[in-house]
Amino acid sequence: MAAKNNFFEKFSNAATTFTGSSYAFLGALAIVIIWAVSGPVFKYSETWQLVINTGTTIITFLMVFLIQKAQNKDSKAIQIKLNELIAANKTTSNRIVNIEDLTEEELDRIHKYYEKLAEEAQEDADLHASHSIDAATKNQEEKSEYFRNDKH
Repeated sequence: MAAKNNFFEKFSNAATTFTGSSYAFLGALAIVIIWAVSGPVFKYSETWQLVINTGTTIITFLMVFLIQKAQNKDSKAIQIKLNELIAANKTTSNRIVNIEDLTEEELDRIHKYYEKLAEEAQEDADLHASHSIDAATKNQEEKSEYFRNDKH
């Protein structure tokens, strides 16, 4: 099975690379031009129309799966890179690693934390300060306490 997966992986990578190239676009454009120019020869028949409709439908159908596979691979690679950055940085929250496995409701809850973090950052005098979700609230409380005591 590994040999089949390896073949499909190589094939899909090559197909994705080719279909995203200028050559593929020019080839598709040439096919459309040839089809359009051949219209008078075939008297614009239903068969003539069916050829382009069927061809584009089949290609579109197959491309959807090819594009999705490429997108899944790219998303996974980006996620791994982001996880590495989170894990390597001592000031980030490790709870964010594998966040893509959370439910939509859990993601919304974390998004609200980041909105709060942004609000707290606007109140921060140091524009270069960076905090994790966990540290941000604690730091903001300490700063607020400091400024409250400083005023008295």
